[in-house]
Amino acid sequence: MLQELLDALAAPAEPLDVVMLDGFVCAVLLREQPVPAAQWLPYVLDIEGRDVSPPRQAQAARQAVLRRHDGLRDAISRRQWFDPWVFELDEDAAPGEAVMPWAAGFALAAERYALPLPPGEEAAIEALALIYQYLDADHWPTVTVALADAIGELEPPRRLDEAVEDLVRAVLLLADHTGPTTPTRRSARR
Repeated sequence: MLQELLDALAAPAEPLDVVMLDGFVCAVLLREQPVPAAQWLPYVLDIEGRDVSPPRQAQAARQAVLRRHDGLRDAISRRQWFDPWVFELDEDAAPGEAVMPWAAGFALAAERYALPLPPGEEAAIEALALIYQYLDADHWPTVTVALADAIGELEPPRRLDEAVEDLVRAVLLLADHTGPTTPTRRSARR
């Protein structure tokens, strides 16, 4: 349904597909302080952030995107499993090919809304490696030496379910280091 709403946006809009959108939203959510929807949502509906679709047409897509955002936010803040959206490819395709668009969406948002990684946080770098292993090195963030080392130590997944598990595990591990806080963590800080 959401992909159909995105596909229906009038040209020249270039919306993210639902797989990229899912990774993008996860990266947006990995901030201790939320990024307001008014800042990130235009880039989901058009990669350049232009307001190009008729308001009524764009409103249905916005509402659907925000529903997905809310579902992901709830799962991530509770550190619960979620099902990332990926397209299953033919059986000859490598698992990384199916999750690459998700990782690209994540990288796009992580670059635009820099993830607040603690310096020297090895666990956070290892979590990023689980995502960035699916992208070319020119799409990696500025922590490339540590990230390249961490990616070099990974064995590529053999099955799609393993690749999907990498994405979810990485997001939940990053949430422990970057935010958002869970109710338990929030009350412990007071």
